[in-house]
Amino acid sequence: MARAALGWGVRDLATAAKVSPDTIARLERGDSLYARTIEAVRAAFEAAGVIFIDQNGAGPGVRLRDRQPSE
Repeated sequence: MARAALGWGVRDLATAAKVSPDTIARLERGDSLYARTIEAVRAAFEAAGVIFIDQNGAGPGVRLRDRQPSE
């Protein structure tokens, strides 16, 4: 969901997280990854403005941080 919200492809996320596209594919399939790899992906998303929402009855989710208007 976060990748789609940003309009990123697999390669965009891989570049931002400094991992391989194959690693992103494994993540999206639900394969096990090192904790540091998952942290790198999350950090890349957060740096791009994604906010992760904890489970609140309807399940976890994401949203984009409000953008500041251009001056």
